[in-house]
Amino acid sequence: TRSNQACQSSGRLFLFQVMTIMPPADSTTEFNARAKTWDDDPMKTARAQAVAQGIRARVPLASAMAGLEYGCGTGLLSFALHPHFRHIVLADNSPGMLAVLQKKIDAAGIVNMHPMMLDLMTDPLPQDRFDIVFSLMTFHHIPDTDRILNEFFALLTSPGYLCIADLDSEDGSFHGADFSGHKGFDREELAQKAANAGFTNITFSSVFNISKGSPPKDFPVFLMVAEKS
Repeated sequence: TRSNQACQSSGRLFLFQVMTIMPPADSTTEFNARAKTWDDDPMKTARAQAVAQGIRARVPLASAMAGLEYGCGTGLLSFALHPHFRHIVLADNSPGMLAVLQKKIDAAGIVNMHPMMLDLMTDPLPQDRFDIVFSLMTFHHIPDTDRILNEFFALLTSPGYLCIADLDSEDGSFHGADFSGHKGFDREELAQKAANAGFTNITFSSVFNISKGSPPKDFPVFLMVAEKS
């Protein structure tokens, strides 16, 4: 179920829909199936911590800020960042991930993290506006990069910040032959797409390295930071 909830931040009233989530029954989607054991992999926690450190180093976070994590999964990145925010809306289209996230929030007694069921490729744009939008390892699953960048631009206040952490261009071996998403991203091409959406001051840094496969292969993870002025 959903309920409307309000939060006062820097003189602005933010309205957002908070999910009360029941665990999905007989879920067949990959992320629903993997949700309960997602946090068992220490690499995922280390990756989120590294990206959070990169965001803190490059964005002037403030306790009055409102954030949106898109494609939040179980919320590892927001858990690393939430002390720096007034509130964070955590959006995902996986009921299984959001159910695990809600349990984690409840168990930790955190009051400034709010799960939301949202898919910006199919759902209307929320009425909320945010000081920062951030995303970790979600972009390569979104077919229409240009559209999602435009949606993020619309969701940001001015000034506002976009932080995207994802894979550098790779040969397709990260997910395998059956994967239909992006094989990572060329930094220059992604920067041009962000600029086309209206973003400025677009910068990249390398923040993490994923090693997987047999024999192990390295997959660098970048952090793109862009501004809406």
